[in-house]
Parts: sequence; structure tokens; C-alpha cells
Amino acid sequence: MESASFTTSFLAALQSGDPAMIAIFITLTLSLTFTLERVIRLFFQYSVDAPSFMFEIQKYILANDLDGAIRLCNGTGKAALPKVIKSGLQRASRDEAQIQNAIDATSLEVIPKLEKRLPYLALIANIATLFGLLGTITGLIRSFGAIALADPAQRQAILGKGISEAMNATAFGLVTAIFTMIAHSILSTKATRILEDIDEFGVKLLDLLSARNYRHPIQKEE
Repeated sequence: MESASFTTSFLAALQSGDPAMIAIFITLTLSLTFTLERVIRLFFQYSVDAPSFMFEIQKYILANDLDGAIRLCNGTGKAALPKVIKSGLQRASRDEAQIQNAIDATSLEVIPKLEKRLPYLALIANIATLFGLLGTITGLIRSFGAIALADPAQRQAILGKGISEAMNATAFGLVTAIFTMIAHSILSTKATRILEDIDEFGVKLLDLLSARNYRHPIQKEE
């Protein structure tokens, strides 16, 4: 019953056209949009089972089948780690410095894509909280202003309603901020995990290719 009353009060405050409530609603819409886009990118497009993928790459390299390893990378779509690994494989017959340069260059290209829009989520969380507080303050100002002009018998009812509406802004802002902060934390952790995989397996690839070039020196490019 209390939940229904809160929902009704909240919807009424939103429909009343309160600027703070509308502003918070906009921030929530942006938060949901950015979060959904980042979830699709980080968990589905850019992500790959790094240990299993690198195990397969290692088998191809040990079999001296670089074309097979590159085909495996091509079959992973937009995944970040395979893109970096592929750049190293394409320089496989060169010296270590050139392989490392290729890996580093591709990593620098991938990193901004992984971290894209994540700072906006942190900003949205702060803005939503501030809009909630602003809505509460402006709502209380309006309530006390109405009380000064109201009939004494109606002042208590007007004050109670005004405070309730003002607090809706704080509640809405906090809910938006909490959701956004949780989303930001989860997505940042995922992006960091992908970056750590790139660093770890990039070094491992360099080691594998160096060992391969030592075993097969005739395949080095002049």
C-alpha cells in the first residue's frame, strides 16, 4: 500500500513538470542508454574467453601455422584481444621490436573503444544526485511560499504535500545515481579485465613468436 502511494506520488511529481524531476529523468535515460550500449560492446562484441583463445593460438604457432592463427583471429568479429594478437601475428617473422610495436599500436587503438563513455556514467551519477537535492530545495521553497499565503487551517496539509513532493526529487535522484554508479563499476571492471588480458597475452604472444623465430630462422622476412 505504501509502495503504491509512493509510486503515485512520484508519477504525479514527474507529470507536474517539475524541472528537477524532468532533468533527473533525462539523466536516467542517458544512463540507461550508455549502460546498454556498453554492455553490448564490452560483454558481447569486445570480449572473448582469453585463456581458451590464447590456447588455440598457441597450438597454431607451435605447429608453425600462422595463417591458421590469423584465421582464428578473423573469426572473432570485433573482439579486442584477437585484434591485438592478429597485429602481432602479421609481423611474426620480423624482429621482436617490430612485433612489439605492432602490438602496442593496436592496443592504443583498442583502449579508447573499451573506455568510451564510461566517464560519462560517473558524471551522470553525480549530476543526478545534485539535481535531486536541487529539486528538494526548490520544492521546499515553493511549499513554504504557499503556506505563507494559505488559510491557517490548510497550512499543515499544504506543508505535508509540499514536503512529500520535494522529497520525491531526492529519492529519484538517489535511485538514478545508485543505478548509474553500480553500472559504472561493473562496466569499468569488465573493461579493465579486457585490458589486462591484452597486456598479459600480448607478452605471451611475443614470447611464442620469438621462440618460433628461433626455431625457424629461415622464415624471417628480410
